[in-house]
Amino acid sequence: MARKWHALAERRRRHFVDLYRSERWRRYYSEEAFLAQMRDVIESVEMWAKVIERAPGGDAQRRSTKH
Repeated sequence: MARKWHALAERRRRHFVDLYRSERWRRYYSEEAFLAQMRDVIESVEMWAKVIERAPGGDAQRRSTKH
């Protein structure tokens, strides 16, 4: 389930990057509001990545068994 939430957060991050690159964000946000949203989006992606890493069978466990 955490992987699905992480994937959703990643899609949202890509959407915000696209908004930034195309400058369409200016239609919907002030600069301050957009930056705040972008920080929230990035924090969400990082938080879900940590949840996956700590979960049984997560990435951290897989990396330690490869060595």
